[in-house]
Amino acid sequence: MERVFNDRRYLIPFRSTLLPQIFTDVLVVGAGVAGLRAAIAAAERGAEVIVLSKSDLSHTNTAWAQGGIASVMEEGDSFDAHVDDTLTAGAGLCDGPAVRRIVGDGPARLRECLGWGMALDRAADGSLSVGREGGHSARRIYHAGGDATGAELERCLAAKVKSLGTVRLFTQCFLLDFVTATSEPGSRVLGAITHHPRYGLQMVWARSTVLASGGAGMVYRETTNPHPATGDGLAAAYRAGAEVADMAFMQFHPTVLYLPGAARSLISEAVRGEGAHLLDADSNRFMPEVHELAELAPRDVVSQAIVRQIASQGGQHVWLDCRHMGGFAERFPGIAATLKRFDLDPGEDLIPVHPAAHYTVGGARTDHAGRTNLPGLFAVGEAACSGLHGANRLASNSLLEGLVLGAVAGDAAASNGEALGKPAKVVSDIPLSDHGELDLSDVRSSLRSAMWRNVGIQRTGAKLTDAVEMFDFWGRYTLDKIFDDPAGWETQNMLLVGALMARSALWREESRGCHAREDFPALADRFRVHDCWLRGSGEPVARPVRDDAPAGADR
Repeated sequence: MERVFNDRRYLIPFRSTLLPQIFTDVLVVGAGVAGLRAAIAAAERGAEVIVLSKSDLSHTNTAWAQGGIASVMEEGDSFDAHVDDTLTAGAGLCDGPAVRRIVGDGPARLRECLGWGMALDRAADGSLSVGREGGHSARRIYHAGGDATGAELERCLAAKVKSLGTVRLFTQCFLLDFVTATSEPGSRVLGAITHHPRYGLQMVWARSTVLASGGAGMVYRETTNPHPATGDGLAAAYRAGAEVADMAFMQFHPTVLYLPGAARSLISEAVRGEGAHLLDADSNRFMPEVHELAELAPRDVVSQAIVRQIASQGGQHVWLDCRHMGGFAERFPGIAATLKRFDLDPGEDLIPVHPAAHYTVGGARTDHAGRTNLPGLFAVGEAACSGLHGANRLASNSLLEGLVLGAVAGDAAASNGEALGKPAKVVSDIPLSDHGELDLSDVRSSLRSAMWRNVGIQRTGAKLTDAVEMFDFWGRYTLDKIFDDPAGWETQNMLLVGALMARSALWREESRGCHAREDFPALADRFRVHDCWLRGSGEPVARPVRDDAPAGADR
């Protein structure tokens, strides 16, 4: 890896003593399901909490989530079945204790949300409606507003947060870096340096800091993620010395509306759960020949099958057939409204779809309580690697993870840490660059295109090697610069996260879950490990998957 990826500790030069100072017990970076649930748990333990949101609450990955929350609450279903489905989707990389805890605690956390006023969909008799999605062996998916589960969950948790009185929410607040007392490996995290368009740079000191900033889908040209999902929290954690794991695994959602010039709008997994079919260019179903669950196979299987089908027949997409379903607009009002804008009627028209980057499976590696390897820093949700998802996330397990581990991490953060005391004197000196310059918007556009073409759904060693070299080049002339606005910082963060993804994918010489190598098409036992990357190290540390530890055991 080009030295500049590891030499740079902070994005900007600063003197902590010269900046405005803010103090809190727990700092939560991110305002999706994981961050808000962590804030609630910490506040209920008596902690004062600050939540940073890069944008407003309508632009989190949670708020954009159409799919539901998976939980075992129906007769005929079982925790064991949900665990088995999760392990199957995770292709051998799930950590068993994490899976069992999250599945087991799920019903209580979901009922808790109902008690806080979350409006889940109900049948005519008043019972909760329940659906099925890809990879699940039973109907255990709960939705709100048909295809607006994330927005309703975001609303519910935000209302709960605002009712507590001890949580401050800072919106439009950009995380620059986590602050440590020294730049030595393993140094304690003391809070963060942030930027607000009105208040400028600020030092936020905290006894405990929770990373819950979401994923990094925007490093890909084709993505379902909102614009803020540029991997800022992951990049900041890596610069601070946190261990990041499983970065090769980006989940691609199989069914995204594919129209030239239009935004890539998600067509929820629940649509296939209700019976929609995938058709090839000749209007034939192809998934029954690929997997016994057909359209309801795990997402990696469906996405890779779609790409192969397009390659064999030509064209740019396949078709989603909903014409036989009936009641589409009532069941999926948000999707129906999106399709109507493009004069598509799902009752009469085939819908053009193609996979797109959707969920960042890897992240800051944590133990059973959300702790990272850095004292004082916790991680939860899409920014974390808890061990739940393994090599491929099972549909609707992410909101579940945020609810369960958000509560766990928030509780642990509130009881963790020493008294703040006198703020540390932190100095970041960055010499001015005398190297050539690249156009920032060109770098951003090029890196996203390179990720899509070379670190996408199907990968080869040659393309991954080229991608690594591209990132080294862009990094050499971009990461040595000092920027004074979010556009520059985002691009630097995207370069770092993209470089880690490409290197992890090149290192993993096998195909597993949502990582598919054409030159290594089979599973390999020696790669049944978590590849963990640390700043300053050119190669990952391979850590074993935890299969047999008792539930709740640390890693």
